[in-house]
Amino acid sequence: MNALRTLISPRGAVFLLLVILLAAIIILNPSFAEPGQFMRFIQRVAPVAIIAIGQYFVIVSGEFDLSQGSLITAQVVIAGNLVGQDDSRTVPVMVLMFVFGAVIGLVNGLITTLLRVPSFIVTVGMMLALLGGILWWTGGAATGNPADSFRNVGRGGIRDVPVIDYLPWSVLVLAAWLALAIWVTKLPLGKQMIAVGDNPTAARYAGVRTWWITTQGFMISSLSATVAGILLVGFAGVHPSVGRGYEFIAITAVVLGGVVLGGGRGWVVAAVAGAFVLESLFLLMNIIGVPSTLRDSVQGVIIIAAVAYAGVSFRTRRARPRPAASTQSSPDPGKEPAPPAAAAQSESHVLRGEGSNANQGG
Repeated sequence: MNALRTLISPRGAVFLLLVILLAAIIILNPSFAEPGQFMRFIQRVAPVAIIAIGQYFVIVSGEFDLSQGSLITAQVVIAGNLVGQDDSRTVPVMVLMFVFGAVIGLVNGLITTLLRVPSFIVTVGMMLALLGGILWWTGGAATGNPADSFRNVGRGGIRDVPVIDYLPWSVLVLAAWLALAIWVTKLPLGKQMIAVGDNPTAARYAGVRTWWITTQGFMISSLSATVAGILLVGFAGVHPSVGRGYEFIAITAVVLGGVVLGGGRGWVVAAVAGAFVLESLFLLMNIIGVPSTLRDSVQGVIIIAAVAYAGVSFRTRRARPRPAASTQSSPDPGKEPAPPAAAAQSESHVLRGEGSNANQGG
């Protein structure tokens, strides 16, 4: 019964939906089940899953980051124009890209938290600023051609691997980035992000520096966009439209994963599963001949449906009766009841996010 309840919950439904979609794809296209084909599918999904990880940390903190797509485009253009055909520039340019991404996230976070400007406005402004800079730099045309050593990160891999035959580098990058994200959610930082998204006032009273916690969420989001940009250089080329719309794809994936808009509840693994569900759905649409122009409409419907489903599920759980303290058995004779301070201490402990399972909320 508990397993069934988990599967139909917002967090568990995404995995059930993923299995259904993959089964439908395999039925219509049996070659998809071949290990090599499936690895290439993960290779295509990897950039989307990585930016979904970044968007997760922002949304679970109670904010939005709409600058991810423009930052991806900026990073792609930076790589294309600064690396050139000089292999010796690959590592220095990558370092520059990560520094640039961290600075963008820092600016987004500080303006949102210290100046108290809504993150929607801040990140839309950053999106336009980055797009304007890109169009000024490139003239709106494709420009730059980074060396193969740089592009190989996104389109290369290890060949002659037993069973799967081919293991793309992007799959390893996704696995490493997801492992790092899971580790962060288990740290005080990840738990405090959940607390800030759930109740920033209570988190502040518990001693959490909410402005810095939220800012770090934006920085993780921008660094995720940077990693996705590095991968996209490999198989999408250098063009001012490479990252267009990725921020909405990331938000759709996170919502599909049961992460609550407004913050406080979510699981980063489910957000990644949401990215795979979204790309599986688009692949299935292509197989059955649905026009690709309907992708935006599908994304919009998914966001509305997923948010509505998560809201109804959350309200249902809150309305479910819980055992009241008055229904518990009377204390044993000769034993004093626990002092009220113990309950207060427990509440403070939860607010600080220590030892909770909030990182797998929802």
